[in-house]
Amino acid sequence: MADENTIDTVDVAGDIGGDAGESQGRRGRGRGGNREGGEGRGRGRGRDDRRGPKQEEDDGIIEKLVHINRVSKTVKGGKRFGFAALVVVGDGQGRVGFGHGKAREVPEAITKATASARKKMIRVPLKEGRTLHHDGNGRFGAGKVTLRTAPPGTGIIAGGPMRAVFESLGVADVVTKSVGTSNPYNMIRATFDALQDQTSPKSVAQRRGKKVADLLGRGGASAAEAEAEAAAIVE
Repeated sequence: MADENTIDTVDVAGDIGGDAGESQGRRGRGRGGNREGGEGRGRGRGRDDRRGPKQEEDDGIIEKLVHINRVSKTVKGGKRFGFAALVVVGDGQGRVGFGHGKAREVPEAITKATASARKKMIRVPLKEGRTLHHDGNGRFGAGKVTLRTAPPGTGIIAGGPMRAVFESLGVADVVTKSVGTSNPYNMIRATFDALQDQTSPKSVAQRRGKKVADLLGRGGASAAEAEAEAAAIVE
């Protein structure tokens, strides 16, 4: 037990810095602490090196913490606290996801929620890379949301959890309305229900075996206007 305690102490000093390790060198030199202290500092640098590539992978992914809920359980010795986190992630280019995680500590709950959100990301077609292609409605439980396209310069007219979804998705102009609940979990799920129904003219034309200009020209527009609008559609 004494050796384990000594190793733990030197490891902590190695993580903090070399000066702290040298300040405890008197005890380490007396019991072979130089070798153990060196290993502790080496392991500390190894952890830093492993964290480097992970931060590079995170580049380009937007992570937004939407809500943290604290719960408590009364036990014999007192109260035991836990935390639940709701996180929304996206790449700002049409992919977005959400997830929630539970843990005894807030950072661990956020980590679990982020990992869950990354696994469940969906792709939403965007018009001109800034807004939705068409209006949509979504519902989950008591929550009902309405999404509407908007002209350039409108901005994100949405509140709370819905704003985090559209900012992570990369939408710049949208008008939304939420009715029925203020629960962030239900609002996010209702928003994703509406986003999953979004389709682009290109996907509809491929499904029906037609050209995009044929679909756009049915509203009374001329063939030239339909061709120009079809050429301007990115997705």
